[in-house]
Amino acid sequence: MIKKIVYNICRMCPAQCPVQVEVENEESRFVMGNLYASGINGALCPRGAGAISMIRDDERPQFPMIRKGNRGEGKWTKASWKEALDYFAEKIESVRSKHGAKSILWSDGDRSLNELHKAFMSGLGSPNYCNENSAGLSNVSNASFSLFGFDSNHFVYDFLNSKHVVLQARNMFGAIEIKDVNDLLDGLEEGGHLTVIDVRSNITAGKADKFLMIKPGTDYALNLAVIHVILEEKLYNSAKAAVFINDLEKLQNFVRPYTPAFAEAETGIKADDIIALAKTLAKAAPAVIWYPGQMAAKYKDSFYVCRTAFIINALLGSIGAKGGVAIAATPEDAGGKGLKKLTNLVLKIKENRADGLGWMYPHFEDKGGLLHLAFKAIQTQNPYPIKAYIACGSDPLSSYPDPEAIKKTFENLDFLVSMPYCWSDIAWHSDLILPLSPYLESDDILKQVNGLHPCFFIARKCSKSKFDTLPSWQIISEMAKRLNIVPLMFNSIEKIWAYQLQETGVKIEDFDKTGFVGLSKKLIYLKKENIKFNTPSGKIEIISEKMEKQNIPSLLNYAPKGKQSEGQFRLTIGRCSVHTPAFTRNNDLLHEQMPENKLWLNSTVAEKLNISNDEIVLIKNKDRSGKIKVFLTEFIHPEAVFMVHGFGSGIPPESRTKEIGVADNILMPGGLDIWDVSGGGLALQEHFVSISKIT
Repeated sequence: MIKKIVYNICRMCPAQCPVQVEVENEESRFVMGNLYASGINGALCPRGAGAISMIRDDERPQFPMIRKGNRGEGKWTKASWKEALDYFAEKIESVRSKHGAKSILWSDGDRSLNELHKAFMSGLGSPNYCNENSAGLSNVSNASFSLFGFDSNHFVYDFLNSKHVVLQARNMFGAIEIKDVNDLLDGLEEGGHLTVIDVRSNITAGKADKFLMIKPGTDYALNLAVIHVILEEKLYNSAKAAVFINDLEKLQNFVRPYTPAFAEAETGIKADDIIALAKTLAKAAPAVIWYPGQMAAKYKDSFYVCRTAFIINALLGSIGAKGGVAIAATPEDAGGKGLKKLTNLVLKIKENRADGLGWMYPHFEDKGGLLHLAFKAIQTQNPYPIKAYIACGSDPLSSYPDPEAIKKTFENLDFLVSMPYCWSDIAWHSDLILPLSPYLESDDILKQVNGLHPCFFIARKCSKSKFDTLPSWQIISEMAKRLNIVPLMFNSIEKIWAYQLQETGVKIEDFDKTGFVGLSKKLIYLKKENIKFNTPSGKIEIISEKMEKQNIPSLLNYAPKGKQSEGQFRLTIGRCSVHTPAFTRNNDLLHEQMPENKLWLNSTVAEKLNISNDEIVLIKNKDRSGKIKVFLTEFIHPEAVFMVHGFGSGIPPESRTKEIGVADNILMPGGLDIWDVSGGGLALQEHFVSISKIT
């Protein structure tokens, strides 16, 4: 009996927290947060605790499968990895020879550990790598890019040392990223303050000093009013602002009409509360954080909500400040060198992207792509045909609106491949399934984490594989061998690690004791005079040159929301601590904790509709409908309903959750066309539903 501790990176959700695993005879026995990692302190969220249940689950794909019959019909032939990968290479070569490499699309759902995926696509000759950010972080990332010249990944939110944090439409204690949650809780223990702004009193609101319930869709009006108060009351350091911020006078003139009284009429939040919030933040400045959103794909103006959140931080001096929106330090800032990029092994592709990023939309940062526009290219074959699509750990049929429309679009594909950890809607409709090993059964590439304490983390295999699955690095290496992408023909993960560590001075043995290598002994707060904004002026630019050239206003006039139609409710969605949407719903441990999603409905509204708590109701938008239990509460705005995202699967292999609850995205007909050209994000909360009793 051999017991040991193995270090890995949890991939049960995109947060990717560092973990340590108690291993006995090549089997994972117990998972916990990495005791040595700053801010983790051994903690783990429920999703992370479900990792062992995932590897034991007999209802996940167990071997490669080739479709026989129609897509979605559920007829498969078991294949060996050689047969499956040969088949993959044959189909990809056929598409590439007929339509060119750019006709191949890839998407994944990871925030990091995806560099090998990007390298594979470049080696293949296609520019069309995408993630799912247009259904999540695209607006906040491009809002940062428009102001600072770099995306939001360059920031680290110093919750531990902040004196006042504002969370706007961000349920941090519900969604859970361990370090952020621990840091914020510790900061509150030390006297910090928390304000939560949301359409419902979520878990995080229960920890807040002040909860402001806002009318759904009016966040932009609130932010403009806060800026109005800061500028009119001179609550900011005008001398410092003049050094770091361009076009401050234009901003002041723009927000002059957006008074707290105006915002009260729009948002339902009292003008006195808006003024008090601005003044309280000013007193705590610069150690303040107005968090610019995590899941910011909500409304048509969510890009501007994110942008004004960053502007509030800039006015209060929190950009780069301790306790504020600090700049993430790199290994170079610590006097070292970063991991060598795997994308450097292949040539960068200069072809125009199918989604228009970088050429049709030059005001976006050219990184994760806009997947919904890549789907539009599949449908229209404009600017060129997309004929093959590889979804790696990604399920847009669950995460993007109007899945029936997406399935219809996929009819134009010659080849659809899924690389899933577990069953997903897109896997069920694929031509080929190449099953990924869960993270406890796989090594992965090294991860560089920039921040106040830059580090390298390792992901080491903890358990022997239960089924015939493979880690993504190995699948990609085998693909590379068949498609003659020579630089990516790795025979072992150790060779990948050795390449990444070149020039860093770090050895693989240095990870043995703690699972990571810290690159500085002290926290690194970059001095403001050393912060370089990648803008034409070198300053924070209120007026973005790139946006204005595209005839997109840097400062958008607020559009009043008005009254909703009688009997209509705005559909709002979110996440929870128990599940990763569409990824863990069939996990037996997590299913036991939360077997279905329920519909939050205002109790006063429910009384008028004669609806009781836990009653199953019909929820409908146009010709799309579902049946769902209601949760009645006074702590949600009467104009909104809310449901946790990621339920309602109809996939036959998932016996525990088949057709339980409702998938919110089926209630979003035409939703792929409702997006913000300013920030690239979809507007997932611009849909309205009716609720009725079932007779």
